[in-house]
Amino acid sequence: MSAPAALRELLLSKITDVPDYPQPGVVFKDITPLLADPTAFGALTDAFAELCVRHRVDKIVGLEARGFILAAPAAVRAGVGFIPVRKAGKLPGTTLCQAYELEYGSAEIEIHADALAPGDRVLVIDDVLATGGTADASLQLIRRAGAEVAAVAVLLELGFLAGRQRLEPGLKGAPLEALITV
Repeated sequence: MSAPAALRELLLSKITDVPDYPQPGVVFKDITPLLADPTAFGALTDAFAELCVRHRVDKIVGLEARGFILAAPAAVRAGVGFIPVRKAGKLPGTTLCQAYELEYGSAEIEIHADALAPGDRVLVIDDVLATGGTADASLQLIRRAGAEVAAVAVLLELGFLAGRQRLEPGLKGAPLEALITV
């Protein structure tokens, strides 16, 4: 699913390209102007909350860090729980941890072991789908907790990085909803 044309144009008008950040040759997609605009941020929140209804979710998982900013208000708007997926070592108590490979090494993410109940339907939200590594690891965590992946939703998919293809096997039929693909 991509966003309706009016929503897509509103969101794109508030996303700024920052050339050569964080390194030469990279064009960073800065969403902070979108977050600062209550109309655009509200429309984005509504779009994610609508996905909760469409996919009949019980919980939203937000991926660190910008995924938190997008997922938490959508969870409140939809009347469902919010679960943060954090970098390893950031959560107190008992956690489930998942390692994954990056282009330049490896990383680990985790959730509280009791954050999801067996049978919970979960929507994963993040700001950008790039290579898909973090999103794929989150799907593994959700399933290890006994919950079901209802869908993955992102504001922006960087299609040229092939994250969708990397994520496809881990989705196991769950939809990937990118509001905007560039």
